[in-house]
Amino acid sequence: MTTTDLTEKRPQGRRTWLREHSELGVCVLLLALGALVLTDALTMDVDITQRGPIGPKTVPIVVGGALLVVAVLLAVDVLRGGRGEAEGGEDIDLSEPADWRTVLLLAGVFLMTAVLIEPAGFPIAGALLFWGAAFALGSRHFDRDPLIAAALSVVTHEVFNNLLGVPLPGGPLMGVL
Repeated sequence: MTTTDLTEKRPQGRRTWLREHSELGVCVLLLALGALVLTDALTMDVDITQRGPIGPKTVPIVVGGALLVVAVLLAVDVLRGGRGEAEGGEDIDLSEPADWRTVLLLAGVFLMTAVLIEPAGFPIAGALLFWGAAFALGSRHFDRDPLIAAALSVVTHEVFNNLLGVPLPGGPLMGVL
């Protein structure tokens, strides 16, 4: 084998190895997310009086630590030859290409909701979110879907705002709800 043959095979071998161990990308993502959560939790400024050993930093520290442990365990499993099982596709034809139209519509609906939630309030932005998601996923009941979306949005707003104590922006409907 010549030197040229070896240099031609190395990049191909590296690509094959990365393709066979693609789950390591998930490990890197989990590791980065765990480090971010732990860093944020450890630098959290706690001004409230704490009663007992458990405070507001406890859950983020546990979650961040668990993310790091899972990342390491998954990396060890992948490097030892473990592989994720290929998606069987319960009722999905895996030979068909991805439906990018639906994905882009859903992404647009989420982005629109993020932009509108402050000026329009949750009831209006939420109704558009629920109706837009139903439309993107294939529902074409133009008489029924907006009404269901509006009712679902108002109920969600009331549950979070009044029952759970999580304030959601009301927008122009603040005095009405």
